[in-house]
Amino acid sequence: MRPMFHPSIDDIRLEAILHALSDPVRVAIFANLAGTDCAQTCTAFSSVGDRTIPKSSLSQHFKVLREAGLIRSERQGVEMRNTSRCVEVQARFPGLIPAIIEAHKVEAAKAA
Repeated sequence: MRPMFHPSIDDIRLEAILHALSDPVRVAIFANLAGTDCAQTCTAFSSVGDRTIPKSSLSQHFKVLREAGLIRSERQGVEMRNTSRCVEVQARFPGLIPAIIEAHKVEAAKAA
């Protein structure tokens, strides 16, 4: 298997973060991961809101989040365990993650 790419914190770009979180499914996934201290499998996100996400699309969403530097993924057997890198990103871009999470909450409340 190919090793997964995780950029160093110094290589994370603001533009990559904003691009990764411009998709409603990805921002929902990230907000959920950011709100928990434990690793979660990809299959935990097979449904986002009222939508069922195909495995191939879910894999792509996680890849975009990982390559933007927002999450760390590790293989455990046949599963991928995902954790947020909020602490690292917050150190590099102070205030960015809380602002994005809060904006997501506001948008999600409007849609409900």
